Amino acid sequence: MHLLKQPTFSAQGKLNGVIEIPAGTNQKFEIDKETGHIRPDLRDGRPRMINFLPYPVNYGFIPSTRMDKNRGGDGDPLDVLLLAESVPSGTLLEVVPIGLLMLQDGGEWDNKVLAIPADPVLRIITATDWQHFQQDYSAIRHILELYFMYYDGLGVMTLMGWGDEQAALEEVKKWQLTY
Repeated sequence: MHLLKQPTFSAQGKLNGVIEIPAGTNQKFEIDKETGHIRPDLRDGRPRMINFLPYPVNYGFIPSTRMDKNRGGDGDPLDVLLLAESVPSGTLLEVVPIGLLMLQDGGEWDNKVLAIPADPVLRIITATDWQHFQQDYSAIRHILELYFMYYDGLGVMTLMGWGDEQAALEEVKKWQLTY
């Protein structure tokens, strides 16, 4: 199964997400764009380890999306941050977007859809939209901001702001590919 080419939305109309990096690890994994398999991210020929705190969320991407460099993106699939217990690398699951973290990395957009599992049994928070998330979990927003501002070194990422669940869906549609 080529994970990059899975549908952006499930047959039930839910957003799909693919997990590359489970919550709680310092190992960096990424999708191999040719094979569609998850593999260790390499830096200087060696598997990359984040020299910082472990990932506080499951990190992955929205399939069949690409943040086109010609339109200011980073050339990669649109990222997803899944608020859930640790999910294994390579897992494809339905997610519900609840926000959008807007970042720039070296002048390129590197936005991240904040999501929860569509399956209520897998959820670790009760918020299902941006307003509820802001009211009850604003500390998570601050933790994510700090984490992504510093995990790859000071000054690499620039925080551009946040958007709600509608902004997240618009971002998905902006970068969605058609095959």
